[in-house]
Amino acid sequence: MRVPQSLKDVDEHRAIVRTYEDDGGAIVVDFGPASSELAVDIVGDTVIVTDDEQVEFELPTGASDVTVNNGVLTITE
Repeated sequence: MRVPQSLKDVDEHRAIVRTYEDDGGAIVVDFGPASSELAVDIVGDTVIVTDDEQVEFELPTGASDVTVNNGVLTITE
């Protein structure tokens, strides 16, 4: 699964984007310890992540699940 460019640019806003490849593939974005109240919403093919700021990106092709836990956003196939 490819990391969308707009999600790669999130690291300008203090997040760390890491891509882990396993059997299904996953994208993991760590927004840092101050982002425990991170919220995620999906509208059509757009993922909207809100905290102090809002980040929007297109849902990657093949993504089946988007979760958030303790400031970490995970997108899996």
